Amino acid sequence: MSSSSSSLPLQTLKIGIVGFGTFGQFLAKTMIKQGHTTRATSRTDYSQLCHQLDVPFFRDVVPFLESDNDVILICTSILSLSEVLNSMPLRRLKRQTLFVDVLSVKEHPRNVLLQVLPENMDVLCTHPMFGPESGKNGWKDLPLVYEKVRVRNETRCSSFLHIFESEGCRMVEMSCEEHDKVAARSQFLSHSIGRILAEMGIESTSMNTKSFETLVKLKESATNDSFDLFSGLFIHNRFAQQELMKLEQSFEKVKQRLLKKMSEQQSLSSV
Repeated sequence: MSSSSSSLPLQTLKIGIVGFGTFGQFLAKTMIKQGHTTRATSRTDYSQLCHQLDVPFFRDVVPFLESDNDVILICTSILSLSEVLNSMPLRRLKRQTLFVDVLSVKEHPRNVLLQVLPENMDVLCTHPMFGPESGKNGWKDLPLVYEKVRVRNETRCSSFLHIFESEGCRMVEMSCEEHDKVAARSQFLSHSIGRILAEMGIESTSMNTKSFETLVKLKESATNDSFDLFSGLFIHNRFAQQELMKLEQSFEKVKQRLLKKMSEQQSLSSV
């Protein structure tokens, strides 16, 4: 774990965003505020919204790739990443570029980017562990996890990481493998329990305890995210299946302890 701070000079970046949904828009607003130039492409037509933000929108990915991007920021969903990148004519890139992803799993985008990109392209894998809701009042002390997978241009990479550092993020340098191990036990597990609570249909009551209020908030947080995101956290994190099995086994152990205790009490009562 370490900070990204560097004595390298910083530069204003031209950042092309692939996937201009809610999270891409959220990041773009801060980048624009800091003086960076952004442009966007997306399968959905965001041209009207981009016009309001003064962000050029490219319906056609070819001129987007041929434009002068220092950084191409991948903000697709986890499930669509491979399809989107494989559909892009990456040979049309005019210059050496830094590719950055912001997905909630890390080994998967690292592997895909290394597979599809020309060898001369730099790769930085990141996971901002916050979003439009948790980051609406600023990013101070919120974690940005990253790994410099293949970086030759340190100035450009440091300039990109400085976007988060200058907003007060806690910079955590961690391998993609270690990220996914930790995320399977934290992020995926909390999403799983929240989804289970949603299936149970729990709602706030007139006699909530603090613990129960925490459960209601966990359910609401999990269901505010799409099931596609939840599926992506499971399908594309090789450690998630093991955690799901542990959850099932632990539930069964607790259940069996309760049934055993109930049986003991019933036996005592019948004496």
